[in-house]
Amino acid sequence: MVLLEFSMSPLGKSESVGKYVARSLDIIDKSGVPYRLNPMGTVLEGEWDDVFGVVKQCYERMRKDCKRISCTVKVDYRKGHKGRLQSKVATIEKTLKRSIKQ
Repeated sequence: MVLLEFSMSPLGKSESVGKYVARSLDIIDKSGVPYRLNPMGTVLEGEWDDVFGVVKQCYERMRKDCKRISCTVKVDYRKGHKGRLQSKVATIEKTLKRSIKQ
């Protein structure tokens, strides 16, 4: 199972890229792949081809009206482990013996 964090945005459009990010989030949300949005990107959880397929869909949509795109991708594969979007945070909270901000 893979956790994939990515951030994708157009360059040269304007200072605010929220409308482009929102389009990607619409694709992500409709994909059915578990995800978590954070202020600097989005984390997807699933099989390799599924999560990279979602990133590709976001790229294909963005390139329709963006001449330059910046994208960062970070991947964490761990065999046999599911539900890490929640369990990784839960492990830290258990260690600290308190809830943390999310």
